[in-house]
Amino acid sequence: MSAYCGKYAARQECCPHRNPGEGYPCCDESTGTIGKRLSSINVENVESNRRALRELLFTTPGALQYLSGVILFEETLYQKTAAGKPFVDVLTEANVLPGIKVDKGTVELAGTNGETTTQGLDDLGKRCAKYYEAGARFAKWRAVLKIGPTEPSQLSIQENANGLARYAIICQENGLVPIVEPEILVDGTHDIARCADVTERVLAACYKALNDHHVLLEGTLLKPNMVTPGSDSKKVTPEVVAEYTVRALQRTVPAAVPAVVFLSGGQSEEEATLNLNAMNQLKGKKPWSLSFSFGRALQQSTLKTWGGKVENIQKAQAAFLARCKANSEATLGTYKGDAAGGEGVSESLHVKDYKY
Repeated sequence: MSAYCGKYAARQECCPHRNPGEGYPCCDESTGTIGKRLSSINVENVESNRRALRELLFTTPGALQYLSGVILFEETLYQKTAAGKPFVDVLTEANVLPGIKVDKGTVELAGTNGETTTQGLDDLGKRCAKYYEAGARFAKWRAVLKIGPTEPSQLSIQENANGLARYAIICQENGLVPIVEPEILVDGTHDIARCADVTERVLAACYKALNDHHVLLEGTLLKPNMVTPGSDSKKVTPEVVAEYTVRALQRTVPAAVPAVVFLSGGQSEEEATLNLNAMNQLKGKKPWSLSFSFGRALQQSTLKTWGGKVENIQKAQAAFLARCKANSEATLGTYKGDAAGGEGVSESLHVKDYKY
């Protein structure tokens, strides 16, 4: 075992993925992005309202049993409930691991047609140490790629793969489990075969880079897009999404990776759940757990039900519990579609060129 692996193993206090049926909800929207969510329900984007929304989610009775960890924004990592209890304590007491978004967003990659690279590596080691001390036990870094006539370019694929690998090894050296997120945006008119081809090339490059940087794969999670047609293309059934997605993973993701926790990528709540369920029902070799790390597709109906009103908290928490339970069942391949009737669960959440 190399010196870095020994250091990582000595400090590692959490398993990156523990129990079947558990996922990693994404509550790491930046202040600007959560402001857009709040404005959609006519709620002011101030710290007290952001805290109220997070508290609603984290204190939903029965919801945390379906979660292994929650990805937080830096502000949320240090926030407390209205009663003064740190959110980190709320989560850890329920045996849920606090995680942290550590990238600093995307910037245009020079020499490309509007493609991007992710920033935040310069001081990452110091920030990881600080976040670990604050209670975080895993991290997330989002790389963004797009499908176009000549995109993604090889430069974009390689630059983002190397960025993810550098982030991952820095996290491990500081005791954090890295979630590796190479998101291929759904924007476009491409069909599912084109998405599958790009997904396979991107994931292959990522795991080459992770190995080159000596990242311990057993101490990572992968957070990819599902393989779907473009947003302006005809939809396919969950069974077809499952077939293409699992095949792409089989061709590229080492068996050493414990779990694949999918992003929802603008799918509706119900669509994302049905697609995940179909993957877990699909027969064939799947050496990794297939789970969820949804943001919008886990919170949209909750947000609409809440509307920023105290009197709606109980109903909003019921909506959140329903989605957590549905996605937990989907990770086991047992979801029956019985959570499809809630407000907004079938509403498309696609936002072109989505940014946090």
